[in-house]
Amino acid sequence: MIAIIVPAHNEELALEGCIKSLLAAAAHQSLANEPVEILIALDDCNDDSLLVAQRHNVLTHTCNNRNVGMTRAEGARLMLQRGARWLAFTDADTLVPHSWLADQVRFGTDAVCGVVEVMDWSEHSDFVRERYDAHYTPVDGHRHIHGANLGVSAAAYLKAGGFRALAAHEDVYLIEDLERSGATIMWTAANRVTTSARKNCRCREGFGDYLKSLANPLSVG
Repeated sequence: MIAIIVPAHNEELALEGCIKSLLAAAAHQSLANEPVEILIALDDCNDDSLLVAQRHNVLTHTCNNRNVGMTRAEGARLMLQRGARWLAFTDADTLVPHSWLADQVRFGTDAVCGVVEVMDWSEHSDFVRERYDAHYTPVDGHRHIHGANLGVSAAAYLKAGGFRALAAHEDVYLIEDLERSGATIMWTAANRVTTSARKNCRCREGFGDYLKSLANPLSVG
């Protein structure tokens, strides 16, 4: 079984689009009807995120961590217990393409690090977008790490010790732990997702905060 794990904190507005894109990716013909299970890990939600997920008949798990590393780790643990051989991770404010999951699996590596595209720059100035474009390199061999676009085999994930209980940068530390464990990692620009650039971001020190920091001319891009 292939598992998709999505942490969500008060994501009722974005979650439906995310789930629909995941359901389409799960039905890709090259997966040859291998079962794909989608888990929405609802972390301290007080909106209608649970109802949105239930409308689409995906798995849900509720917790009160307010810690994305802990929530991703809980989701992974639950799906490993259900027999997952591959763990794919994205975020609730993200849309994946139809071939997203199939592409991750077909590379045949222990892990896949893809890239992101911003769906809407309207909350940011042209200056921010220009600085972002100047420093982001969506090419094969890149070294960008995004929890919104990450896949890892169950065996490699367990060998590396899984996600750490960190409120930010849990994805970076997982990849570092995978590298130390000898895992093979595909750094590809072919596997890309579209994500939000909203200023009202859910995770401190994550992608949204990075974009906001670019408005400061003195910050490092």
